Amino acid sequence: MGSRLPSPLSRRSFLQTSTMASAALAMRMVTEPILAYAAAPSHPKGAVLINANENPLGPCAAAREALIAVTPQSGRYLDEQTEELVGLFAKSVGVSTEQAAIYGGSTPPLDFTVRAFCSPSASYVTADPGYEAGMFAAETVRARVVKVPLSKTYGHDVNAMLAAAPNAGVFYVCNPNNPTGTLTSQSDIEYLVEHKPTSSIVLVDEAYIHFSDAPSAIELVKAGKDVIVLRTFSKLYGMAGLRCGFAISRPDLLQKLRNYGGFNMMPVTAVAAALASLREPQLVAERKRVNDQVRTATFAWLDRNGYSYIPSVSNCFLLETKHPAKQVIAAMAQQNVVIGRVWPSMPTYARITVGTSAEMEQFQHAFQKVMKGIATTGWLEPPRKISRRCDGELLLG
Repeated sequence: MGSRLPSPLSRRSFLQTSTMASAALAMRMVTEPILAYAAAPSHPKGAVLINANENPLGPCAAAREALIAVTPQSGRYLDEQTEELVGLFAKSVGVSTEQAAIYGGSTPPLDFTVRAFCSPSASYVTADPGYEAGMFAAETVRARVVKVPLSKTYGHDVNAMLAAAPNAGVFYVCNPNNPTGTLTSQSDIEYLVEHKPTSSIVLVDEAYIHFSDAPSAIELVKAGKDVIVLRTFSKLYGMAGLRCGFAISRPDLLQKLRNYGGFNMMPVTAVAAALASLREPQLVAERKRVNDQVRTATFAWLDRNGYSYIPSVSNCFLLETKHPAKQVIAAMAQQNVVIGRVWPSMPTYARITVGTSAEMEQFQHAFQKVMKGIATTGWLEPPRKISRRCDGELLLG
């Protein structure tokens, strides 16, 4: 995943140094934690962190036990366990092992797909607002980045995406979308696949699909289409720090990714935790139920208090602050609650990750205090230090 950036400020500086970023990004992959913490204000230990779409529940009990059990063997590569995981995952989604490639999270195959299929003559097409990592990857191969506004229902506007880039190399669809948590219908994805340029790929990022009832684009892979689907254990499975994910596609397309990624030596801890998680038959349904319950309660509170938001089926949503959201983010940090970043096309909205019930209660208390403070004093001016660390124009531009 590249060298670790030591602090939020260094992450932001790294992404904002325009003359050096292209060369640096050629060797580094931009990830959700880099994006989230580059935009985050500083905060004391013990703050509520609902800014990076992490799962506060962490790995399930079986996965934690597997981590402990595998630790004494961590001096070995344990390739056989990786092969076992690939086989179990492939079976769970109904594909062959040749159609599933394992990676340290879903960021590497996203990055490799963009590098493999985009170029100065083959554009990268994405939603606006949408997850930004692919845009940074496109810049490393000097591909044109085409950002297309979401539809009125906050789905991907596939007709507009097709019209905007007849030379596209990759159409990126995050479903449910990050940051809105909204769905693009299977029929729209199928339409995009059927009407795209013959040389292009539809990349469907299903990092958050477990939180929804949406059908998977893996069915299009089974049909032999020009589709690559990404899956990760970072979200519902609570393994963001362990790094495990998959690309699912035709073997010939996966080979193009391997030309950029080489051999994937997986951390044995990630493999052990993922194996244990897949063997828990009720885990997905239970985690989905918990997230639904907390999200629904949060939306009910927002409704009761007259706050606007974009309804989501995921573990994140966009909250309308009706003020410059960067300043609201800074004010919330002063209340010890760190919320997510801002997208330039929606400058008064901030992304909120669904945390635990207790965390969302703290969010509600802090947000109410910030909004009342704005109403009574005109504004809560953040300290200069926090303001500087929240600007992130190149990061989010």
